[in-house]
Amino acid sequence: MNITMNAVKFKADPKLEKYVEEKVGKLARLVDNVTKCEVTLKVDKPETDNNKIAEISLALPGQTLFNSKQANTFEEAVSDCIDTMRVQIDKYKERYK
Repeated sequence: MNITMNAVKFKADPKLEKYVEEKVGKLARLVDNVTKCEVTLKVDKPETDNNKIAEISLALPGQTLFNSKQANTFEEAVSDCIDTMRVQIDKYKERYK
């Protein structure tokens, strides 16, 4: 699976990039035919709490799954996205058996 990561208006730390790749890479084990995965990380309003946004988009044959979560840290937002994406993948697998 090809993972494209975009950090909007900031430079992502290598530890954060590795964390995202590990977590999103686990999604590939759940479904075989992922053609593309795009992760976007951005900061909503730097002066407020709960301002980190993670968006994950998975391109599958016949459908694109998308999820966006907001949290205090990027790690937390990515983890929340992954949890919700697992539910979407289960529904996709049931629909396209």
